[in-house]
Amino acid sequence: MIFGYARVSTVEQNLDRQLDALKAAGSEEIIKEKITGTKADRPELNRLLDKLRNGDVILIADLTRLSRSTKDLFSLVDKIEKKGANIKSLKESWLDTTTPQGKLMFTFMAGISQFERDLISQRTKEGLAAARARGRKGGRKPKLDAAKKKAIYDLYCQKTTPIKDICSMFNITKPTMYKTIEEVSKKASV
Repeated sequence: MIFGYARVSTVEQNLDRQLDALKAAGSEEIIKEKITGTKADRPELNRLLDKLRNGDVILIADLTRLSRSTKDLFSLVDKIEKKGANIKSLKESWLDTTTPQGKLMFTFMAGISQFERDLISQRTKEGLAAARARGRKGGRKPKLDAAKKKAIYDLYCQKTTPIKDICSMFNITKPTMYKTIEEVSKKASV
């Protein structure tokens, strides 16, 4: 079975261009979705993935209709391949797992992406090691204990200490300070 998948981000946008291209390319059933591609939970796409059987093909007009990130794309292609199905983009010829050449190109792109992630990880570790050698600690700051949170809240409520000074005293950012104040005030009102 050849499934088409068409998606637009908002209700006001039109699917016609995608639907015409998918029909012309031989889609037997087209799944339509009007939801932003940044959402991880896309109900119609999930329904399509559940329907897939061995030998099925998902056609997309272009890559941006399926995925907004490389990581998301690789995850989706992995799910599709685990079902024994394939994916083909009408716009990006390299995304066609129905052919040996397409599988090779996708594998090549996946390898480059993994290589890039590994390089970033390696550089991060090297940077942290260099910082530690100079006496600096890397990573997240330790969490504030209850006493410090209460002190931050009290100082803020007194309105005598400037916000930047409260942040400096506790070595926190303004968003952390406001989050702490909100957290303590919620506990106090319960």
